[in-house]
Amino acid sequence: MTTEPRWLDDQQLDAWKRLVAVVELLPGVLDSQLRRDADLSHFEYYVLAMLSEARDRTLRMTDLAGATNATLPRLSHVVARLEKRGLVERVPCPEDRRATNAHLTDAGWEKVVATAPGHVATVRDHVIDPLTDEQVAQLDAIAGAILERVDPDDRMGFLRR
Repeated sequence: MTTEPRWLDDQQLDAWKRLVAVVELLPGVLDSQLRRDADLSHFEYYVLAMLSEARDRTLRMTDLAGATNATLPRLSHVVARLEKRGLVERVPCPEDRRATNAHLTDAGWEKVVATAPGHVATVRDHVIDPLTDEQVAQLDAIAGAILERVDPDDRMGFLRR
């Protein structure tokens, strides 16, 4: 027994296409600013930012992978690049000898502090400032509703805030 697909109506299709356009274009905008101003990719900055917000600026690699939606091999590759720059170091996990922690170094912290203002300005310019306060609240609610479907286990940690 086959069921007929639930096609999108014109309004739904327009909304979907606009969301796809944002998802495709926004990473390039963020990446360009970070590469130009800080010699970091957006993903590298996001790894540093997640570590900067963690207790003792340290996370298990598996937790950092979840928080950044990265596979362990991809994260390991990026952390190795950040280690070479002195921004991150890998250290044994004291609670589990089988695990490895990523720790933001003092130089990494300084990089985040120096980079954050330009990144926030770019986010404001391209995402927040074009919206009213009501639209920002709607965006938050919409993103939360979508996250409940695409990240039901809250791997990235944004549902239970």
